[in-house]
Parts: sequence; C-alpha cells; structure tokens
Amino acid sequence: MLILGLSAYYHDSAAALVADGRIVAAAQEERFTRKKHDEGFPHNAVRACLDIAGVAPSAIDHVAFYDKPFLKFERLLETYLAFAPRGFESFRQALPVWIKDKLFQKRQLIGELGQLDASVDWRSRLLFSEHHLSHAASAFYPSPFERAAVLTMDGVGEWTTTSLALGNGAKLDVLREIHFPHSLGLLYSAFTYYTGFKVNSGEYKVMGLAPYGEPRFVDKIKSHLIDIKDDGSFRLNLDYFDYCTGLRMTNERFDELFGAPPRKQESRLTQREMDFAASIQAITEEVVLKLARAIGRETGERNLCLAGGVALNCVANGKLLREKHFDRIWIQPAAGDAGGAVGAALVAHHLYKGQSRRTGDAIDGMAGSYLGPTYADDDIAARLRKAGARFERIEGDGIIDLCARALADGKALGWHQGRMEFGPRALGARSILGDARSPTMQKLLNLKVKYRESFRPFAPSVLREDVGTWFDLDEDSPYMLLVADVAARHRIEMTEAERGLFGIDKLNVPRSTIPAVTHVDYSARIQTVHRETNPRYYAMISRFKELTGCPVIVNTSFNVRGEPIVCTPEDAFRCFMGTEIETLAVGNCFLRKEDQDPALRQNYESKFELD
Repeated sequence: MLILGLSAYYHDSAAALVADGRIVAAAQEERFTRKKHDEGFPHNAVRACLDIAGVAPSAIDHVAFYDKPFLKFERLLETYLAFAPRGFESFRQALPVWIKDKLFQKRQLIGELGQLDASVDWRSRLLFSEHHLSHAASAFYPSPFERAAVLTMDGVGEWTTTSLALGNGAKLDVLREIHFPHSLGLLYSAFTYYTGFKVNSGEYKVMGLAPYGEPRFVDKIKSHLIDIKDDGSFRLNLDYFDYCTGLRMTNERFDELFGAPPRKQESRLTQREMDFAASIQAITEEVVLKLARAIGRETGERNLCLAGGVALNCVANGKLLREKHFDRIWIQPAAGDAGGAVGAALVAHHLYKGQSRRTGDAIDGMAGSYLGPTYADDDIAARLRKAGARFERIEGDGIIDLCARALADGKALGWHQGRMEFGPRALGARSILGDARSPTMQKLLNLKVKYRESFRPFAPSVLREDVGTWFDLDEDSPYMLLVADVAARHRIEMTEAERGLFGIDKLNVPRSTIPAVTHVDYSARIQTVHRETNPRYYAMISRFKELTGCPVIVNTSFNVRGEPIVCTPEDAFRCFMGTEIETLAVGNCFLRKEDQDPALRQNYESKFELD
C-alpha cells in the first residue's frame, strides 16, 4: 500500500511517501523553491518523493492531509466571537483568506493533485488526519518502541496545543489535551517576538541566547502570565497577549509588565533580552519536565516519544533525558509541521487502513532522516560543469581523505553527499563542516560563512562510540535533538575574571579543547554519527580522528541566514561561491575556492530575507 502524506498552507509544507508502513521518502517544499518556510502546496516535494520511489502518481492508494481545515476555521470563528468586539481588524483581514484559500481545502487539494495526474479520482483517495494525531503518529510509529507514551507540544493545531497519547503496536490513542489559547509553544513565540526575533523561525535563537542570561524574570512570568500545575498542565493569562485576536503576539499590558516595548528586529542585543531568553527557557523546561513526570506516573510507560515544535527545544530534551523518568526517549527529527506529512501518512496506514506495524530497524524507522533526493556522480559533474565550477573528480574513497585533511588544516568545508535530510537540521548530508578544536571557527562560520548573529552556537558531530568520552551523554542522538555538557576532562576552567563576565562578553572565552562546539555554559547540541545510516560521513570523521586524535567536528546547515538548506549540487555551488567556505565536496567532486572563476562570486550576505 502506497500512501502520500502532505502538510501545507501554514508553514513548512512537505510531502512524505509511505510504502507498506515504511517511510521511503520525505522532503520539504522550501528546499526546491528556495523560499524559507514555504507554505504552498508541495508540488516539488511530491514529485521528488515519487521519483525516489520510482512510481507514478496513479500508484498512490491514498493521500493523507495532516490536519482538518474545518476544525481550524471553527476555532477562528469561536475565538473571534468570544473576544468580540476586540480584534475586528484581524478578523476582517483573516476571513477573506479563509474563504478564498483555506476553508475549502479539500477542493483545493483535489485540484492541486490533479496536476500530478488528472485521470486519477483523487477525491476518493483523500483522507484527513487531525493535527496533533499526525504529530503523535510521526513520533510513535517510526520510533524503535513497541509501546510508549507520546507527548506533543506546539503552538496550536485545530484546537489542541498539548496532547498525551499512548502507542501500543499499531494502536495510537490520544488520552488528554490542552486547548487553545493556552499554549506553551505560543508563550515561547510571544517571548521570541518580544525579544525582537521572528515567530516560527527565531525560537532557535532564543534557546541559543538563553545561556548568556540569568532567569531573573521567572517569578514575574509565573505571577502574571502562566499558572503551572504540579502535573505540568497550565493556563495562560490572556490579558497580556494579543495572538487570539490581534496582529501581534503581545500587547501594551505585556509591555507595561516588563517596562518597555518589544525590541526592534536587528537592533543591538542587551543583557535584558538575554535574561528574557533564560527566563522563558526555564519556564519551558519546568512545564516539559512536570508534564513528563506526570505522564510517567499516570501511564507507567518506560518509553517516551516527543513531537511538535516544542520538541525541537533540545535543551529541555537533554534535561528530560537526564531526569531518568523514562528508560528511553525518542524524538521525531522533523518535529514541526513538516513532520506532519509523515504522521498523516502513518495515521492513514495504521489507523484508517488497520495495517500492522513493524519495529526492529537498525536505529528507528526514519533511516537517519536521510529521506530526500540524491544525485549520481555523473549527474553531479554535469551540473557543476554547467554552473561554471572547476573541480577535480576523485575516484573511490579518496574524497574522504581529502576532506578530512582540509578540516584538519582549518578550512571550512561544504559537504553535499547522499540523500538530503528531512527536518530542520543538517545531519551530514547537506552540511558545512569545520574543525571543532579551532578557537576561531565558531566566529568565522557565524560572521563570514553563515552571515548570522555571533552568539549562535554550533553543533558537534561525533562518532557514536566516542560520544561518552567527549560528552556527558552515552545515548544515541542521531538527530541533534539532545543537549549535554562537554565532559569534564575536556573542559578548560575559567579564570576568576572570566567568571565575572556577563552576556555576550562570555562568547570569546575558550571553554574546552573543542571550543567551536562548546556553548558558554559548557553545553553542546550533539549529533551522534552512525555507520549504519551515513557510512560516508562516518568514514570521513573516522579519518579526521586518525589525523588529529579527535572524533568531533563542527556541523552546521549548508546555507546562509534566511536561506533554506541547499538541495541540489547547483545550490551548493552557489552558496560556496557566495560565502567564505574554502572547500566543497559534492559526491566525488572536490572544489577549492582559489580555483574558481572570480566572476562567479556572489554576494550572499544580503541575498535572502533575514530570518
């Protein structure tokens, strides 16, 4: 049975293809259109999935959409009626969009699918899942667990913002929910907005900024904004927010509470914003930990699965793991709305069609999240040649040694290999790599390659068998979704003067023998690299270890700020020529910056809208 899953029309639209319960392909539309968080129907992603599987559109048995539009419209209407006459302007702007584009999405989806093959009766093949059920399915079914509790937290689906489900075999039952407008995801987004970052993309920045601050606003947040119960359930005080009916996240009363209006985007960051970031991060961790403890007590389950946008908060995930309330935790790598495409397809397979479930894959059912398109070496060479690139083609495994030596020499390396990753993280298929031992690599990559804020940390990729030697972690973390501290033996103790530094002044203090991936609080967002899922990346890091004695490298996504991660060899070459990356490996083709035609240089610093 072949099922196509879709998420679209809000943000991060995507497609996924499930064959007899196995995820064979998944991709986000933004990678093809080069529009960050593209919300349109994922035509390109669908075609890529079909090409990967080698099937025609007519072979699809069912198409599953990740949520129910009528329920969302019901929430819109009921919310505006409840708050009327407040928010009329927002309602006036939203209603025509819904009536034109969103309310009759079944008809719209059938029309878009008709462009794939007009002879297919798509109406009879189209199914709809609920938003949080899609998230829960994306977390449980690909997990390695026969049974597990499933916690989903995000902004909002149709009505639900937080849900608890139980998975057992092919069964998945949602047991409890917290409903809009009470949302941990929206609370975090409110502080993202207030600290001057973009909602739905800047939440990562708030998490990265938090270690520079002190959580001095926690008591004020608890006193005025959120009431957290012992079991992790919560209610927000809506007097301070404007997201129900307005065109912004917070209101004037919120400004009065904290003594100032929101920070203007791109203005200078102050200690105040760092303290806000630390405070909302602390609140988030408290809610997540209390919810998980209560779920463990209530269900008796020893395994936990996580999904929804809040599950991308890898700092909270790391603390949850260390609390040991569960034996094992598994997090869907595409935890946000894109992953809803995977979940919807799995809901259709297991719950609508009643098909059995299999477990026992090497690590899990996501295949390392390497689910996107790949390119053969002859195709890569032809594409690069057409783009004007000058390269040498290395036979066999010679490219591995060449890349490892480039990293050991302190060069930044663009790495475009194998199937593209699905989800927001680059996992060693579309990555920019560097030497984690370099004291200057973090600043170089932020300011001269990524063109992004200097405070943002980079993640380490480490061989799975070496993770416990270098970090306070001895678990699989293939998706860069767990934070742990650098092991004590590799830390550099700070001087008294360095300990007295505040805020961004902490940035330039080396904290370990791998300073490029050590955050200011000695933490790191870890990716364990596995021979089973990415043998070439594993081999390259192994060769780097032979050369240097260090099995850890810097891994960041192959893009600049505001750009989607690269997809094609041409994307990789353009980004290479628009930044100060010195070397590039695409398949077995190796490029050096000094060999390239200077006329092909681009200014990537201002090419994309800032995120």
